[in-house]
Amino acid sequence: MHTSAMLEERRAEKSTRVPAFARTAWPAFAFAAAVILTSALYAAGVYGRSSALDALVTQGRADANLKVALLRAVLERPRALPLLLAEDQQVIGALASRNADAVGALDRKLEGLVAGTHASVLYVTGRNGIAVASSNWREPLSFVGNDYSFREYFQRAMEAGTAEHFALGSVSKRPGLYISRRADSQGDALGVVVVKMEFDQLESDWREANRPVYVTDANGVVLIASIPSWRFMTTARLASERLGAIRQSLQFGDAPLTPLPILAKETLSEDASIVSAVLPGTSEDEYLRVLTPVPSTSWRLEYLVPTEPSVAAAVREARLLALAVLVPIMALIAFLLRRRQMIALRIAAEKTLREELERRVAERTLDLSRARDLLQEEIADHRSTESKLQVVQQELVQANRLAILGQVAAGVAHEINQPVATIRAYADNARVFLQRDRKESAEENLGEIAALTERIGMITEELKAFGRKGRAPPEAVDVRGAIEGAVVLLRSRFAGRLDMLAIELPSPGLAVTGNRVRLEQVLINLFQNALEALEGRRGAIVNVSVETLPDEISIRVSDNGPGIDPSIRSALFSPFNTSKEKGLGLGLVISKDIVTDYGGRIEVESDETGTTFIVYLRKAAP
Repeated sequence: MHTSAMLEERRAEKSTRVPAFARTAWPAFAFAAAVILTSALYAAGVYGRSSALDALVTQGRADANLKVALLRAVLERPRALPLLLAEDQQVIGALASRNADAVGALDRKLEGLVAGTHASVLYVTGRNGIAVASSNWREPLSFVGNDYSFREYFQRAMEAGTAEHFALGSVSKRPGLYISRRADSQGDALGVVVVKMEFDQLESDWREANRPVYVTDANGVVLIASIPSWRFMTTARLASERLGAIRQSLQFGDAPLTPLPILAKETLSEDASIVSAVLPGTSEDEYLRVLTPVPSTSWRLEYLVPTEPSVAAAVREARLLALAVLVPIMALIAFLLRRRQMIALRIAAEKTLREELERRVAERTLDLSRARDLLQEEIADHRSTESKLQVVQQELVQANRLAILGQVAAGVAHEINQPVATIRAYADNARVFLQRDRKESAEENLGEIAALTERIGMITEELKAFGRKGRAPPEAVDVRGAIEGAVVLLRSRFAGRLDMLAIELPSPGLAVTGNRVRLEQVLINLFQNALEALEGRRGAIVNVSVETLPDEISIRVSDNGPGIDPSIRSALFSPFNTSKEKGLGLGLVISKDIVTDYGGRIEVESDETGTTFIVYLRKAAP
């Protein structure tokens, strides 16, 4: 206690010897440091916000451009339909004759075209604006017979030949883009072809991104929006004359056309600004609004990006950086000030500081020793875990190999089963022909048996190729021959039932890229599945047709069976997934692999009225 008192007394004595300017320097330093830090933090906040907004603007423009590109892709798909149909002779004939059969055929054609596109409805009106045919002619709200002469897209198409107009459907009450084209015959206007495009799926995709996106027309009316309640609101209050004209045209029905809950706060550039907006179910927040025109239209896409998270993070980072720079500088200045005061005390406190340093070194050494021990334990644990992981990986590899071997073995049985069954049938027939002394027929059957054994040999060659991680090289395969070969292989198994096959054989010479045996196996699987699905059904039929596309050949196999159970369809192309009691569930898996090997694909459509498999194969090089 006495020593401690002496040290305190000596420190007090030394403190009295500190010059007066040193004592007054601390308040001045504290005031200057506070001013500098406050100014720096403010400037860092301004800089951080500015840089964050610049980054948001750049990213927002990129995102908006992507959304515009997606919107253009959606718009371009149906635009070709009116152009093509306006020159279609069936459309012109139906408009000119108004014959019931011609109009009925046109209804069915429009219905089929809509089913294969993303259009909502496709219809044809006469020169008086009354709908003559429509793709929804079967529905209760059919457009057939309705008068659309008051619609702007009809009037503009009759005047200029083509038009695009976004409006609320007068019958369906659903909004969409109407694309129209005038149908002429020898310079005389017969009517207008109209396709309606709805954007429900696009709005749903935008909605999943959780960032408001909407598209406005030249009047500032919201046409497409990720927030449904914003549709048909406006970016600004409309003039009374314009508002009256829109209401009179019934373009948006009885929509109130009220302004959006968005208030401009700050303009950053011509296409970007800061706004405050109130989203449904939320309070008012600040957003970056990016404006992007939609090419080939008078529309504009507006994209809102929340600014608070990014700006807060950027401001926080900038301020931390400012503190990281200023605090060491302030600390250095304080150290220099303090150093002049501590010089006199350092000699007296040297021993105490040395002891304190030794104590801290000892504590640090102890901490490091403990950390080293913990690190060694963690290293040992990691090595043990790594060893266990290697064992598990080896077990998984072995299990995977066994699974592949099982699938290949089952696939071999499935691939050879059909040729063997056909060989058995031909052998029985040959025996009967020999007993009846019909040597020519017996020789013909024996020739078929030889061909089928060669086919089995080719299948085993395929298995060898699988073992070598390869496949049969692609070649030009005649589609007609492959279909006929598949029917021959099914003839013995489905004797008396092949009349259910209604095949439209293509012209000879139509070739695809693949392998004859493997393509026959795909067709056998599809024909067999269709015939088995129709077993015991009255009026059963399997339609087989071939269609030539620009770069592909499609083979369509359709039956009028009960369709595929949804529980099976979800994993239709998975191994061992089947609804047949004796089925292996490998036919479609093998078929898909074969088609994929040669750059093709298989699609399936199924409902309670039947099932359709469509095989797309690449055309063979001429």
